[in-house]
Amino acid sequence: MTQRQARINIRSLANSKAAKKIRRNGRDLMVIPSATLPDDVVMNGIKYPADEIEKGFRTLERTPAPFGHPMVNGMFVSARDPEGINIGWVGAWNENVRRENGRVFLDKVIDVEFANQSENGRRLLDAINTGKPIHTSTGLLADLMETGEDEPKYAVCNMFFDHDAILLDEEGAATPDQGVGMFVNGKQIEVINSSLTDMWEEQLDWALDSAARALEQKQRAPMLERLKSVIMEALSMGRETSREQENADMAIDEKKVADLETRLEEQGKTLANLEKTVTDAIGGIAASITNAVTAAIAPMATSVEALTNAQKAADDAAKLVLVNKVVDAGILSKEAAEGLTPAALTELANKVKPGKAAQLNAALPLNQSVEDEFKDYDLNDIVNESATKKETV
Repeated sequence: MTQRQARINIRSLANSKAAKKIRRNGRDLMVIPSATLPDDVVMNGIKYPADEIEKGFRTLERTPAPFGHPMVNGMFVSARDPEGINIGWVGAWNENVRRENGRVFLDKVIDVEFANQSENGRRLLDAINTGKPIHTSTGLLADLMETGEDEPKYAVCNMFFDHDAILLDEEGAATPDQGVGMFVNGKQIEVINSSLTDMWEEQLDWALDSAARALEQKQRAPMLERLKSVIMEALSMGRETSREQENADMAIDEKKVADLETRLEEQGKTLANLEKTVTDAIGGIAASITNAVTAAIAPMATSVEALTNAQKAADDAAKLVLVNKVVDAGILSKEAAEGLTPAALTELANKVKPGKAAQLNAALPLNQSVEDEFKDYDLNDIVNESATKKETV
């Protein structure tokens, strides 16, 4: 079984009357619905099996939509070729490619601002705005396999879509008998042109099939409407029931909230009363403790005061004895002696020699005075010595 590669251009008619304007990414666009390749269609003795279309149709997504099939030096080139782009690009491309009801559908998208920059682009926009016929021609590469039958003689496989061109008021691409081919990977291959618009039988079948489906849908419409009404009514009743239940639940919830608020308010009042009671009790307890402590320490304070007074009286009496002893010994005057501390007075009193005190007035020799008796003593030394002993103690 022989196999060869070919470029195939399939012409069809776009629905220019269904064109619509949209805005995307800040740019104004025109969108034209288009279609190509019904399942298992046979054109020029070549069959396009549904499974092969299914495997390859997605390669048409985001392909260029040039103004005509681009040709360089009389040869077809890919619409993605740099020279091919410069020749045919009018700011149009193919997108939203899908396969529905046994046929490939797609949208032609045209950038209005870019199309207005070239003569062919302006012609295209004019054709869309005036509703002129707009043909398209799908350019694809495929391998042709012999079927071994008289008709169809070939079937395509390994389909790859290169572009879907826009044609205005012109015949399809040049035919192979005009000596026009295409180079692919350095090898010239034949170009096969087919037209879905000329296949009146296939088109009629497709139209009749569409009409039959439309009629069937129309006949089913009343039943569907009735079914829809029943479903909507059921849903509406369900919503009403649900709404009533929601209202009832809401009423119950509101009552629960009100009861809770009442209990919280009562508990708040109870807590406030309890707080006042505790505060009053603490105040009373504090006053009682203060009074009890005051009463308890009053006798102690009195006793301490009495002891302090008694001790002071004893100290004063003891000091008076020392003062008198020092004065009687003729060491100091009474005024000077009273100015000394008890420790200093004690030191001075201890210096008085036993038996000397009685002789101060009568028994002293006439040539001996009190100063002679205490001539070896320095009063400042005695006071300082007394102070030092006190600090040591």
